[in-house]
Amino acid sequence: MISLFDTHTHLDSPHFDEDREAVIERARAAGVDLMVNIGFNRETIPTTLALAEKYDFIYAAVGWHPVDSIDMLPEDLNWIEDLCTNPKVVAIGEIGLDYHWDTSPKDVQHRVFREQIRLAKKLKKPIIIHNRDAHEDIVKLLKEENASEVGGIMHCFSGSPETAQKCLDMNFYISFGGPLTFKNARVPKEVLAMVPSDRILIETDAPYLTPHPFRGKRNETSYVSLVAEAAAEILGKSVAEIANLTTENGKKCFGIV
Repeated sequence: MISLFDTHTHLDSPHFDEDREAVIERARAAGVDLMVNIGFNRETIPTTLALAEKYDFIYAAVGWHPVDSIDMLPEDLNWIEDLCTNPKVVAIGEIGLDYHWDTSPKDVQHRVFREQIRLAKKLKKPIIIHNRDAHEDIVKLLKEENASEVGGIMHCFSGSPETAQKCLDMNFYISFGGPLTFKNARVPKEVLAMVPSDRILIETDAPYLTPHPFRGKRNETSYVSLVAEAAAEILGKSVAEIANLTTENGKKCFGIV
């Protein structure tokens, strides 16, 4: 039986309110032995922590999403710091920049991103990066804040091989999700081919970014197996090899023994 690690999921999403237990059971049946659920604002951080407390195989990341940057107060940063004392909290994220949804001004996003990188360095926690249409500024801010001290994950990476190399040079893992399975996804396949095997992670971002052949429907954690299958085909490895190396990479990244 293969052992998979979904390094980025949102099982607390309302999309799973009707069948959350069944979704988790399907993931376990598919060989998903570890999951990191992401709490990214005032509403989802408590529900993420509740999942991590309930299931020994679910870990938590807590942070402030760039789309919600405008809502973040100084006490929220203190709250995140306090929560990071919980041994089930393994990363700060997802944090970063989002220039697609015009909900938070860029200067606010930059400030909140920098504050959370600095907190991660203080706490020695890896960071999970959300990057939408902001490749150049993401790399710039990570460099300026010396984020290589903690490194982390480029979540569902969508940039070029050149951008990927800059992130690898700063101690980041490159994580691949559903888009890797899309037939027209040339660039993610090129990026995967150039990333060292000890820096590859896989994820679902469920309920979003559903892989082929379920594209257009709700994503779920069990579908991380489809990402593993696509990666195996691209790299000429077995699914078991991909599952093993990405699980070990995830454990190392998050400090999970």
